[in-house]
Amino acid sequence: QIQLAESGGGVVQPGGSLRLSCVASGSFSSIYAMGWYRQPPRKQREFVAYHITDDNTNYADSVKGRFTISRDNSKNTVYLQMDSLTPDDTADYFCMAQISPEPGYEYQYWGQGTQVTVSS
Repeated sequence: QIQLAESGGGVVQPGGSLRLSCVASGSFSSIYAMGWYRQPPRKQREFVAYHITDDNTNYADSVKGRFTISRDNSKNTVYLQMDSLTPDDTADYFCMAQISPEPGYEYQYWGQGTQVTVSS
């Protein structure tokens, strides 16, 4: 069974930093892409960042220049370095991955989420 597990959330003051991690586990052929979404309180889930390769990443305008997505393929792990955090970044952060359980098939998987609160 393929699973995604996030970690690294917590409470941080405005201007602070956090680093989220997400590990993919289980039996699979390959991972095409990994990314992050977030759901602020009382709002819909929104895109944050996406990583296909180190030269092929994408960010939401609201986090460009502050967040950095990276990936360690040897560990099946994606990271989200979040700097200069503001209260507007408060949300549940979800990891997403496009994974091939076997060649020729690809599905989207989601983690359970990790909470990030930015508050003084």
